[in-house]
This record gives sequence, structure tokens and C-alpha cells, in this order.
Amino acid sequence: MSGETVLILADAKETQVQSLLKRLSEVKIRVANSQEELTEDAKSATAICHWSGSRELLQQAFLACPKVKWIHTRSAGLENTLFPELINSEVSVTNGTGVFSPALAEFVLGGIFYFAKDFRRLIRNQITGRWEQFDVDMAAGSTLGIIGYGDIGRAVATRAKAIGMKVLALKRHPEKRADGDSAVEEVFGPDQRVEMISKCDYVVVTAPLTPETRAMIGEAEIAAMKCEAVVINVGRGAVIDEKALIRALRNGKIRGAALDVFEEEPLPAGHPFYSMQNVLLSPHSTDHTRDWLDNAMEFFVEQCERFLEGKPLLNVVNKKLGY
Repeated sequence: MSGETVLILADAKETQVQSLLKRLSEVKIRVANSQEELTEDAKSATAICHWSGSRELLQQAFLACPKVKWIHTRSAGLENTLFPELINSEVSVTNGTGVFSPALAEFVLGGIFYFAKDFRRLIRNQITGRWEQFDVDMAAGSTLGIIGYGDIGRAVATRAKAIGMKVLALKRHPEKRADGDSAVEEVFGPDQRVEMISKCDYVVVTAPLTPETRAMIGEAEIAAMKCEAVVINVGRGAVIDEKALIRALRNGKIRGAALDVFEEEPLPAGHPFYSMQNVLLSPHSTDHTRDWLDNAMEFFVEQCERFLEGKPLLNVVNKKLGY
């Protein structure tokens, strides 16, 4: 244990970093938030935690630490973590998959109910003092399709089934289905996504961003959607062709969208999504529960203890695939 040095890329004043230093007081931990703070001592690191530092800082640290064997990122997505030198190395990479899935799944349910019960209309009528009864939809009995059936997708499926929805899923290897997974009625492969989407009342994107998934939901997929379909994205913004989605929303081709992620973040001022009445917009904060940073650090501590004890790490990603 004494031979390992753990480098944390973060502001040393962050509450979670201070907590880590106290909990692992017997471990040699160094903190850096800039290239200048990558001291010679820090360069002896055998493990790096990409906590809140930039992608550029991670790359600088990786190149400066020849002994590194493992890198952990608190995020579930890897598009801001991976770079060629890291991908082509023997260094193991782990991520925060699973830490944020419950919160993201709850937002999906919120988006479903938002459109099924027309909450925007209710709020608008309340503000204007208008008493207007109207018909609403039931979520139960409708069909939900999940694009990217990983940990987040499974969290969504479990909750959707619990409220009586029919759940379909799309995954890279549809034949590999976890034992005991009864939440999904049918699993489709990537080449069947148009077929699956055409059956859905709600299309939920939970896929990571990789070269394979970029713009996976484009003109053809959106054209195949029901006119009453709702798109919900808690994966990555660029998995959906944003321009195609905007056209469909403007033209009434689909009912609406609940979006937590976007091609460009922060979403620039004047972006069409801000003014669309059929869009529920979240500033990429649906997983920002009051304890999300504590939970993310708790998971890293568990990972760090595994690393120091020589135990297998959790959430080891396939760097070539990007997830």
C-alpha cells in the first residue's frame, strides 16, 4: 500500500477532496488543479482520479506520470476523458457508471408524466386563473423504448415497468441479456432501431457518446416516430441529430422532448429549445442530487481501496469502444 501514490485532479479546497484526505490519511495522496501543481512528487502517481480537472489537465497528468496504472473519472460518460495516448496504453480506466442512474431514471419518469398529464398546460392555466378541464393520457399501457440499454437504461426500465409501461430496449449486443432481467419485453439490435422506435410512445436515449452512437437518432429515426411520441434524452446530446429534432418539434412531427443534455453546453442564448412550448429543458443537472458529489466520492474511495488491496476494479471500461 505504501508504494502507491494517488493523484486527484481537483481543487484541494473541495469538500469531497478534503473528506477523501481524511478518510485515506494513510495513503499518499497528491492534489493538482493545474499543470503547475503537477509537482515531481505528484508525477510518481500510480493512480489518477479525474475528479473536476479539465480534459487537458488529465492528458498533461497522464503524460507526466509514467508509473500510472489506473485512471478513474467520476463521470459516467468518457468523451471528456479519453484521448489517443490513453486509449492505446495499458492503463485501466474506470468510470462512475451506476452512481447517477437512479436520479436520471427519475427524470425520465418526470418527463413522461409531464407530457402525459400536460403539466405545462396546467401551470399556464393556473397562472392565468383559467379553469379548463381537459383529457390527459395514462403512462400505464404506453410503450417506452430505450436507446442504449446499460445501467441507466436498466434503471429506467425497472421504474417504467413498475408503473405499467411496456418496455423495449436497443443495445449493441441484443443476444447478451442479463439473467433475471424481466423489465424489458423485447430487445433490438442497432440495425433494428427504426423498427423499435416506430412502436414507441416515448423514446428514451441513455446511450454514451461514441463514434458509433453520434447522431444515431437522425432524420430516418425521427421520421419513424409516432406523431404523439416524446423524446427524452439523459445520455449525451450528440447522440441525437439536434437540427433534425428541432425541425420535428417545430413542425409538430412529434409531440415533444424532455432534454437534459445537448450538443453544446451550456446551451447558448437564443437557442430554439429555450422558447419551444413542447420542450422540457434541464441544464444537464438531473443527476445533481443534494448528495451527488458525496456519492461519487464514496464510489471512488471504494475503488481506491480495491486498487490498494489488489482487488479487481469495478466499472472497467472498454477504451476502444468508449464505454
